[in-house]
Amino acid sequence: MTTEATLPPTSVSPTARQVWTRSRGIALAAVLLVAAAVAIAVIRSDARHGTLDPRSVDDLGSRAVAELLADRGVTTRVVTTLDEARAAADPDTTLLVAVPDLLTRRQQTLLHASTATSGGRTVLVAPGSWSVGRLAPDVTADPATSINSTLDPDCDLPAAQRAGAADTGGIRYTTTHLEADACYPSERLATLLRVPATGGGDTVVLGAPDILYNDRLDEQGNASLALQLLGSRPHLVWYLPSLSDASATGADDERSFFDLLPAGWKWGTLQLFVAAALAALWRARRLGPLVPEKLPVAIRASETVEGRARLYRKANARDRAATALRSTTRTRLAPLVGVPVTQAHAPEALLPALSAHLRGDGQTLHTLLFGPPPSDDAALVSLADQLDALEREVRRP
Repeated sequence: MTTEATLPPTSVSPTARQVWTRSRGIALAAVLLVAAAVAIAVIRSDARHGTLDPRSVDDLGSRAVAELLADRGVTTRVVTTLDEARAAADPDTTLLVAVPDLLTRRQQTLLHASTATSGGRTVLVAPGSWSVGRLAPDVTADPATSINSTLDPDCDLPAAQRAGAADTGGIRYTTTHLEADACYPSERLATLLRVPATGGGDTVVLGAPDILYNDRLDEQGNASLALQLLGSRPHLVWYLPSLSDASATGADDERSFFDLLPAGWKWGTLQLFVAAALAALWRARRLGPLVPEKLPVAIRASETVEGRARLYRKANARDRAATALRSTTRTRLAPLVGVPVTQAHAPEALLPALSAHLRGDGQTLHTLLFGPPPSDDAALVSLADQLDALEREVRRP
């Protein structure tokens, strides 16, 4: 019998090369996706602006309104901070607030304080319940929006009568102001309100931004209504609130991510969590103890051994294969030399009895039966041959 060399254990963990081979496809796809996104952003960044931007020529931009107002002598200036918007409040200025719900409570209060007595016009585009109560204190937003987009004026406001039907359907409003003009009603609730203010000014609350979009301007009376609402003063200041505008905000006034989510999304998420918990409980109750079943077909032992060997080889698990070979050999040898099977894996019990039976070197037997794992496939095959030879020698009469 030959003696195996003492070698370090073989690791079955994947190497860095194997990890890279398995993940390089995903990494390449991610790099290509990021590169494409950057390229598209660079190409489009020079000529595109956001929604309701008077500089944008996109379908949801408002460049067409700005051009028509310019033809009538109305100048349009875009501002993006609250300080600029407050400074623009003036009797000869119309201040349009594109997305009022982006403003914090403090910003809304300060903006209303600047516009309430300015004598100019303030146009609020689709303010929700978050903002309309502070920017227009006499107005309340209804939770349900209108079903139809195109509505008839049905009011005495001259601008609405001249424009006729328009796409104002969206958020609906009610007001307690006795002199307010309630126009374009949907189920008796207005989608456009004009609320007079002190100093000759007024506040216009518009339920939907559709009449300002480039692709909707030529439909219904949208253009006429937009020009009359925004062209009553010689100057138009277009305020595009931004989440990065930190002016006039306090530490306790910031809106969290959950404040920006509509109420329906919160309830929907809660229902999904409840459904997932119930499904998990239902599936868990169905699981019981394992029940052994007979195999539908008989599998030859040679096929089982061959399949298991292939799995060991695919994982480079020579250490586990060697452990299995040695353990099986020790289990078979123990009864042959008078050692209980329960002590077959204890070197101090098995090796003396085996050495006495063979009259051989105990150190060689220890290396063979309890030694380190083989370093390569050839060493593993050699170990299997030596174990077979040892068992045949013990069994020899």
